[in-house]
Amino acid sequence: MAEELLQTDYSNASGTVMPLRTRVVRGGFWVFALRIIDRVFGLARTIVLARLLAPEDFGLFGIALLAMSALETFSQTGFNTALIQKKGDTKPYLDTAWTIQAIRGIILGLIAFTIAPYVAVFFDVPAAKPILQVIGLSVIMQGFSNIGIIYFQKELEFHKTFVLSLSGTLADIGVAIPAAFLLRNVWALVFGLLAAAIVRLIVGYVIHPYRPRLRFNKQQFKELFGFGKWILGSSIIIFLLHQGDDALVGKVLGVTALGFYQLAYRLSNMPATEITHVISKVTFPAYSKLQDDLPRSREAYLKVLQITAFLSFPIAGLIFVLAPDFTRIFLGQKWMPMVPAMQALCIFGVTRSINGTMGSFFQSIGKPRINTITSGIQLIIMGIIIYPLAMRWGILGVCVAVIVPNCFALVHLGRKLIYAINCGLKDVTRLLFFPIMGTIALSLVIRAIQIEAGEGLSRFFISILLGIGTYLGTMYMIDRTSNYNLRNNMIWALKAI
Repeated sequence: MAEELLQTDYSNASGTVMPLRTRVVRGGFWVFALRIIDRVFGLARTIVLARLLAPEDFGLFGIALLAMSALETFSQTGFNTALIQKKGDTKPYLDTAWTIQAIRGIILGLIAFTIAPYVAVFFDVPAAKPILQVIGLSVIMQGFSNIGIIYFQKELEFHKTFVLSLSGTLADIGVAIPAAFLLRNVWALVFGLLAAAIVRLIVGYVIHPYRPRLRFNKQQFKELFGFGKWILGSSIIIFLLHQGDDALVGKVLGVTALGFYQLAYRLSNMPATEITHVISKVTFPAYSKLQDDLPRSREAYLKVLQITAFLSFPIAGLIFVLAPDFTRIFLGQKWMPMVPAMQALCIFGVTRSINGTMGSFFQSIGKPRINTITSGIQLIIMGIIIYPLAMRWGILGVCVAVIVPNCFALVHLGRKLIYAINCGLKDVTRLLFFPIMGTIALSLVIRAIQIEAGEGLSRFFISILLGIGTYLGTMYMIDRTSNYNLRNNMIWALKAI
């Protein structure tokens, strides 16, 4: 069955025919390459800027981004997701979707300019006003981006997404770092964000030939919104889940605490934001093409879950045990208060990475309602516990408040998924159990090195190498002795590249 999986031929936009399996794996290669390169540049950018700027600067920038993210989320149409999921020819729908997208961008930019003073008053940070007003320009530019680029994901042509995204990343770095050396304040972050938005807007029209026009079709709008309304509902709830904690920290604990919390969140969630982002981006259109074939959908999902766990668990383990060393060596002593939060949020990152695989599956088979309802229950749980925990333990209490509902979602979505793909609980749990064992071995080896060896950069990198070697060795032994089938699945995937 493994060799038959995803063998169906599909032609892409250029007319080239190849098996879906090949397109999925090649697409995954490009997306993964992009994320690795993007995160290497991003990590270097973070280290440099963290050295040049203060936690208050990151917190101030975070407040402006929080306000913009709220505006974008509460006006989300879900049209792009609907176009990717939709069967058949979607080209007639593009102009309507782009028209709504452009109008929405203009309105959001104007709203951002108008509400900026009130946001500054709410957080008691006057400096946030001009920052939010300027950042609003980036949303307007996003509104006019080329709608044709959705075909890069729909047709799994992620090498083009690679070019588009990397161009913005390089523009951000090329502007933000020099500006930080010159200005030594939060405006370096703002100018980097605007540079990335401008470059991505231009490149989008360069690499895709579609030229959208202002046009509105009421019937097309209703059809797209029929699916998109669940994306809107889910996006609002997910925003409150993932940004509500930021708002509470900024309001109750202060802008400096927000700077610590946001950077800890970003670094600790690498398994979710990097691994799952890559895999979900590729598998969503692939699952959409297989949504009528349950056996293939089931086997595809189980392979995806295995690879996700294999990659994300050890990354979380490395972050957890190396967080103090990384912070001290690369960011400086001024960032050490965020270490406990970073370690706690590793648990959140792992559960979020697994939840992400299930969320993209339900979305691809036309059941986004499951994601929306689950996120709604998470939000209720977090809303009940976050304030008392924050007042008792500060940002560490906030971390606990976001971990607990995410663990609930893991169990709830897992039950729904087992029913949807018609498999046993044992089939799912064994795919997670062995990477957990490997990650425990990795953590114990690194901890032993930390106890016995001295401090410094050499110990840090030796710990990483020995930890990864321990994990791979453990997984190899498990694979050989327990019929885990990881090696065969990896070889199967590599053959498609």
